Amino acid sequence: VQLQASGGGLVQAGGSLRLSCAASGRTVSSVNMAGWFRQTPGKEREFVASIWWGSYRTYYADSVKGRFTISRDSAKNTVYLQMNSLKPDDTAVYYCAAARYFSSNYYYARSYDYWGQGTLVTVSS
Repeated sequence: VQLQASGGGLVQAGGSLRLSCAASGRTVSSVNMAGWFRQTPGKEREFVASIWWGSYRTYYADSVKGRFTISRDSAKNTVYLQMNSLKPDDTAVYYCAAARYFSSNYYYARSYDYWGQGTLVTVSS
């Protein structure tokens, strides 16, 4: 499975961005869970949100709950992250990830099998 993330950019605090993650490849049908993580220099990759296939169940980090929404378009094999009310602390490289299996440890990066290349989000104050 190949993941292509896009949609990052520069936005002022309070603004919005929508990230996209397009999945492709022969085994894309094996994906059962997808997520978004973010990382800043010198820090570990941090869980942001995840979505389970089938049930469309979603999970969010406390820091983004109520501001970010993860969704998927099964026809396009694409996962989205709508980010509203952005704050300077949201500045990071955002990575999309996909997993072959559901996991109650959805907030751990090691629960995911495939990773996109990352897209930079910069929120100015």
